[in-house]
Amino acid sequence: MDVPGLGEDMSYDEFLSRKSQIGYEFGFDPVWMPDFLYDFQSTLVEWVLRKGRGGIFADCGLGKTPMEFVWAENVARKTGKKVLILTALAVSFQMLQEAEKFEIELKASGDGTAHRLTVTNYEKLCKFDPADFAGCVCDESSILKSFDGTRRGEITAFMRKIPYRLLATATAAPNDFTELGTSSEALGFLGYMDMLNRFFKNDLNNSATGRMRGEVIKWRLKGHAEKSFWRWVCSWSRSIRKPSDLGFDDRAFILPELIERQHLVKASKPSQDLLFELPAIGLKEQREERKRTIKERCHQVADLVKNTGEPAMIWCNLNEEGNYLESIIQDAIQVSGKDNDDKKESKLVAFAKGNERVLITKPKIGAWGLNFQHCAHVLTFPTHSYEQHYQLIRRCYRFGQKKPVKVDIVLTEGDKEVIKNLSAKSSKADRMFESLVAEMNNALMIENQGDYTIPLKAPQWL
Repeated sequence: MDVPGLGEDMSYDEFLSRKSQIGYEFGFDPVWMPDFLYDFQSTLVEWVLRKGRGGIFADCGLGKTPMEFVWAENVARKTGKKVLILTALAVSFQMLQEAEKFEIELKASGDGTAHRLTVTNYEKLCKFDPADFAGCVCDESSILKSFDGTRRGEITAFMRKIPYRLLATATAAPNDFTELGTSSEALGFLGYMDMLNRFFKNDLNNSATGRMRGEVIKWRLKGHAEKSFWRWVCSWSRSIRKPSDLGFDDRAFILPELIERQHLVKASKPSQDLLFELPAIGLKEQREERKRTIKERCHQVADLVKNTGEPAMIWCNLNEEGNYLESIIQDAIQVSGKDNDDKKESKLVAFAKGNERVLITKPKIGAWGLNFQHCAHVLTFPTHSYEQHYQLIRRCYRFGQKKPVKVDIVLTEGDKEVIKNLSAKSSKADRMFESLVAEMNNALMIENQGDYTIPLKAPQWL
């Protein structure tokens, strides 16, 4: 039987494997594997080096930084060329500290100068030439969603010109298929829209009326495609929340207690035309309630953080919240959107070094990549974004933290629905991760039996 696209030198099994988008490898065997890596870290690095282009979705504190160093060093040694590591603001400083500890020759650059191993902020990428590098690492790659479309496109275009690519981040947010699609596209596999069309169904009524109303297109995973989808994701990424997900010992990565407390704040005056306060319904009423209760909520936060003598990390959502908190907490500094990149970085570094006791900022500014294990007190107002909520807690509550971590959530009556929504998203995230781990282990089992798909020549769409 003739099969379209099946060449004379290609078997039918190879043809099916190519259509599945699974099994392609563009890398090489490790040329250097140091003793400082844990066993599970070595396994992940070896896999992604052989893959050539891949993602490591490892939870906060599991050592993505040393894994990135070893991956970059292998690419530099193998190719004799340079490697670029991209990070969020202020993370370069911590990267350099880590590199010194592991005796890695890493240099920071903000002007486009390419060293053998270079680290720079995402914001400085425009100054670099992709032709100077054989490899590129996107540290905390999920931060790409917080950039505007133009900058995100620049980062993706830059990476696609480089032979060896690594994306490193914590497990993707629940149902955030955008992140998985854009990650795949940056690595040179299926594009975002190709992914949606293959594995998802469009729930929007495509009628002219629906389009005129500006209805948002909603995509849901096709029931029959779920297993194939997660198998495809695991073909270019590995996910891990603890070493035992890969069959290794967890004893070195047991976290202290996480203590979450909710503090309900009521408005001193009800909203206009009301004799008493009613629960906020919908986003509009929630926003109005938050604006009316800024002082009450901020004073509650200040009361929780004052006179403790301990470091504290305060996350806000509104400029008015940050400004008012800074004015009523004497030993606090704020990193705000109006600060330039250098000023933001200097303040974040000052807090990381322990030179400032209380830091106030927004999740979209400081919730990715930074390590604040010296701080065990987190204060926050509710956010609709599960990923932001997870990441802002994980700046302090991560492997390496020695103390129980207190998380104080200051909320209003209207925020109760937000908390309920976050809880539901947390359950979805757990289910998604269970699917990732199950398919990852299935893939590893097949690989260990020697039956996994044979690496094939790169298809034309790469």
